[in-house]
Amino acid sequence: MHPERLKNLLQSVACGEIAPEKALDSLKHLTVEDIGYAHIDHHRSLRKGFPEVIYGENKTSVQIIGIMEKMMSRENIVLVTRIDAAKAKLVMDAIADARYYNDARMLVWAGGEILVTGKGTILVISAGTSDIPVAREAFLTARAMGNNVKSIFDVGVAGIHRLFAYKDEIESAAVLIVVAGMEGALPSVVAGLVDKPVIGVPTSVGYGASFGGLTALFSMLNSCSSNVAVVNIDNGFGAGYMASMINRL
Repeated sequence: MHPERLKNLLQSVACGEIAPEKALDSLKHLTVEDIGYAHIDHHRSLRKGFPEVIYGENKTSVQIIGIMEKMMSRENIVLVTRIDAAKAKLVMDAIADARYYNDARMLVWAGGEILVTGKGTILVISAGTSDIPVAREAFLTARAMGNNVKSIFDVGVAGIHRLFAYKDEIESAAVLIVVAGMEGALPSVVAGLVDKPVIGVPTSVGYGASFGGLTALFSMLNSCSSNVAVVNIDNGFGAGYMASMINRL
């Protein structure tokens, strides 16, 4: 349950606007709600500052709708990651306010304006145009979590002079997410320019010897720039989430 919703409920009880019995009923599933095919962690917003995120791959549209409907009564925002366009259309037919982002394969429902709580700007950089889907997943996640987010696409090491045109934006960012496939060199380059945390995201983009992103992953893990941390292959969501947590500190 979103902290603001819980606070409003408690205030309503204190003012006599809602009977304690009714408030108790609404808190019946405050921790975990079992709906048969899912145990929904309603307590996560209170515990971690952001609600449970629905991983859409291998779930049916009916399952996603069922989980979302239970969450929407308690949360201000619900994210669904890794959901294809056909499945997303079925979800949006049932939940009209949900919005699908095809490039990131992400569906977002917001119950109102997303307040900015992050202290600085998160900058998402992609090495190539082919890396944009993963970069967009990171961008949308960080924005949904209440951050100012900017992006720069297609400035990889094959034409590194393109990156230097954005020197001011890079230096002013509080946290940087750098997404790259192929040899995965860009996070090291960016990290060498700034005194800020850089989150490297290896992608599965590349030819045979990239081994589905393993080459980029190993390259980032072996970075000689000390301010690089690395998430899993294609895990834009994880990068956006971690960047948001850093930006709250």
